[in-house]
Amino acid sequence: MFFARFALRSGLAQRVRSFSTSPKRDAAKVALLGASGGIGQPMALLLKQSPLVSELALYDIVNTAGVAADLSHVNTPAHVTRHQGLEQLPDALRDAKVVAIPAGVPRKPGMTRDDLFNTNASIVRQLTETSAMTCPDAIICIISNPVNSTVPITAEVFKRAGVFDPRKILGVTTLDVVRANTFVAELANSNPQNVSVPVIGGHSGITILPLLSQTAPSVSLTPDQIQKLTTRIQNAGTEVVEAKAGTGSATLSMAFAGVRFVTSILEALSGKPNVVECAFVESDVHPDVKYFANPIRFGPNGVEENLGIGKLSDFEAEKLKELIPELQKNIAKGEAFVKQ
Repeated sequence: MFFARFALRSGLAQRVRSFSTSPKRDAAKVALLGASGGIGQPMALLLKQSPLVSELALYDIVNTAGVAADLSHVNTPAHVTRHQGLEQLPDALRDAKVVAIPAGVPRKPGMTRDDLFNTNASIVRQLTETSAMTCPDAIICIISNPVNSTVPITAEVFKRAGVFDPRKILGVTTLDVVRANTFVAELANSNPQNVSVPVIGGHSGITILPLLSQTAPSVSLTPDQIQKLTTRIQNAGTEVVEAKAGTGSATLSMAFAGVRFVTSILEALSGKPNVVECAFVESDVHPDVKYFANPIRFGPNGVEENLGIGKLSDFEAEKLKELIPELQKNIAKGEAFVKQ
């Protein structure tokens, strides 16, 4: 329960964001790559409202002008710039403190995140190669799936460029936390903004492991409820894909979660102490995998302290053993893609 209690004190629990019409002195430039897509557009709208954003650089390969023109009419201080096509990508990235990458194709019915690999791996590699050259000190927030593979791809790209800093390459797994908080709150008939469930492992299928035993405030769950909740959290993306019946995947909830994560990073950059979010990062938390998701304390340079996984229940310990082979495979696939 230590990590659940700490998370609640330090900010892992969902916070209500109050957006200001006055820019903050330490506001930063954020580059959003994939800004015209189903996740990118709602992310752009939410980020435009943040006093922590001084400039919002929107990049995509199509339709950027329209999105930027529309968003620029919102009367908040963040300045919107538009960038379309690879030749304009360096301008979008130049001087960015945070780069958020939701670019790529969405899941469709019957697809897994791993099915997206061939297309999205190429997109992420191309975007991060330019990022490594143009803004090597920026914090890179990877949203494009499969995150279990696209984060290792990004790390290998930065290593090849000689600018790799493991503190600054972050896989965004916040949607798993948001979903876990929501589903537990529904069961407990409580406010989901006051619930905190750490989620560890990775960001697809069985690699997603909610630590329901560390929920804060604590909840009493039967073994059957724990099993069903865990399965639902792991398969929640598929739940949305099937409900949308071929028209898309989780876009609104992913945008919400993505902006929550980016906002936390911006808060940490501005000097706010004890900013904690779960993230998929290079890690030695588990001896059998190079990358792992768990609660992380962030600071002005990205990862400040890895908070580990705390004490697991017997159920969680067994599920952790089960997820490791799949996570190893996902990581190796990403690394091999860059090295081939």
